[in-house]
Amino acid sequence: MVLRRSQLYTPGNNEKMIRKAALEIDADSVIIDLEDAVPIGNKDDARRLIRELLPQLDWGNKEVCVRVNAPDTPFFYDDVSTVSRIDVVKCIVVPKAEVDLSFLYKATGREIEPIIETARGLLRIEDIVRSEGVTAVSYGVADYALSVNGDVKAYEQNPVLKTLVVAVAKAYGVDPIDRVFFDIKDSEGFRRDCMEAKALGFVGKQVIHPSQVEIANEIFMPSKEEIEWARRVVEAYESAVKAGRGAISLEGQLIDNVHYKLAKRILDLVNRVGNVRK
Repeated sequence: MVLRRSQLYTPGNNEKMIRKAALEIDADSVIIDLEDAVPIGNKDDARRLIRELLPQLDWGNKEVCVRVNAPDTPFFYDDVSTVSRIDVVKCIVVPKAEVDLSFLYKATGREIEPIIETARGLLRIEDIVRSEGVTAVSYGVADYALSVNGDVKAYEQNPVLKTLVVAVAKAYGVDPIDRVFFDIKDSEGFRRDCMEAKALGFVGKQVIHPSQVEIANEIFMPSKEEIEWARRVVEAYESAVKAGRGAISLEGQLIDNVHYKLAKRILDLVNRVGNVRK
């Protein structure tokens, strides 16, 4: 199972930054961006660069993704054709997703991560997320605000949008990834944003600057206190079950099967991180 605590966007036309993302930055995923980061006149050059460069680099345990241009643009099929020939790319990130994306998985064999960025995409989010091959989903507030003629700041903390993304993702067993945080100088604001996203059920954060990676990796890992609590709960509950009890009191708190499952999830994440780093 892939870890996606941090997904770092890297311009697809910048060889230096791609090399740095591969070799120097500890992001769980690197998203090579062929969309917003690449001007229209440089799309062909960016495709050529990633086709030649990505296979040369040692990506370690990082998930390599490519964000293609939106399906309704003239660049989409050339992007997909390029990505399908780069074996190291495991996931295609699809901006402004609005339709069932099963066709893309069938054509490329790559995992799919749609980004919900339009009113139509939000209304069709369930069909999009349950498409064959989708393993994660994110959303973009700037493009979404544009699509509804709204204000970006109003949607940055919109609980309905966030809750819907998490709910649909969890319903279909895919990873909900929180949106990018635009102010790269506001590290404390970014930290708070990560903590709020984690509390809502997001498993990671898309990031636009290397300085945000370490914070995202830290926040979307269980804390020392959470891990210790989880170990105590698992040990006490499993002992209780063996003794024929279904609920117990631990440190003055009621512990039942739901708490046990939450504790197991925390320990499973810790084990996943440990396995990835080996």
